[in-house]
Amino acid sequence: MNLSLEGKHAVICGSTQGIGFAIAEELAQMGAQCTLIARNKETLETNVQLLDSSLQQLHTYRVADFSNAEQVRHAIETIVGERPVHILINNTGGPAAGPIIEAQEEAFINAFQQHLVCNHILTKAVVPGMKKAGFGRIVNIISTSVKIPLNNLGVSNTIRGAVASWAKTMANELGEFGITVNNVLPGYTETARLKSLIHTLAQRANADEQKVSHEMVKSVPLKRFGTAAEIAAVAAFLSSPAASYVNGVSIPVDGGRTGSI
Repeated sequence: MNLSLEGKHAVICGSTQGIGFAIAEELAQMGAQCTLIARNKETLETNVQLLDSSLQQLHTYRVADFSNAEQVRHAIETIVGERPVHILINNTGGPAAGPIIEAQEEAFINAFQQHLVCNHILTKAVVPGMKKAGFGRIVNIISTSVKIPLNNLGVSNTIRGAVASWAKTMANELGEFGITVNNVLPGYTETARLKSLIHTLAQRANADEQKVSHEMVKSVPLKRFGTAAEIAAVAAFLSSPAASYVNGVSIPVDGGRTGSI
C-alpha cells in the first residue's frame, strides 16, 4: 500500500490545535511538506517546528482568520504562488451550540462564509495546480450531523449539510483530473470543541459536566470518546496515493455512534 506523501505539498486549515494539528502531524510523518493556516501566529510558529522533517521537508505557515474570507483568499493565493498544492485539508471550528429556533439569522450567514465560502475559495485556488500534477486530494473535516442532525447544534447541522453537498458536487466535477474530494465526519472527539459543547449542554440542563460527559460516552458503542489522532489517521489515508479510487464519500469516524449504515 502506497501511503508515501514524499514530494507532496499539503495545506492544512485550522491547524493550531485538535484535529487540524493532528492531521498536519500525520501528513508530515508520511513525508508531506506542510503549510499550516490559522489565525494564531504564535501557535503556528511553534507547531511548524514540531512537525516531522526527516525527509528534509520545509514546513511553513500563513496567518488567516476564517471569519474574513479576503484574508483566506490572500493566504492561499500567496501559497499557490510559491509552490503547487497537492493536498488541501478544509477544517474550521464549528458554530456555537444551541437549538435552531433560537439561532440568529446572522449566525447562519457567518457560518456559511467561514465554512462553505472559505472552502470554495481555497479549492478554486489549488485545483489548477492539482490538475497540472494529475494528483489532488481535498479532504473536508465536517461532522456526523451530515448523516443524522445532532441535538442542540442547529446552525452547525445546517451548514455542515451544505458543505457535504458542495463536496459531493465538487467530487463529481474533479474526479476525471485525478482529484478526489472526500469528507471525514468526526464524532465525539477529545478536543476543545467537545469540552465547550459539554459545558454548554450542562449549563442548559443545569447539570454536572461529568454527568453530561458520561451520558455522551454511553451513546458510543466503543464507550469512549475518540482522539484527534484517530480522526487524523483517516484523513491521512484519504490524502494518500492508496486512496486513489475513494471519491465523493462521507466517512464517519465516531466509534459507531451514527445510527445509519
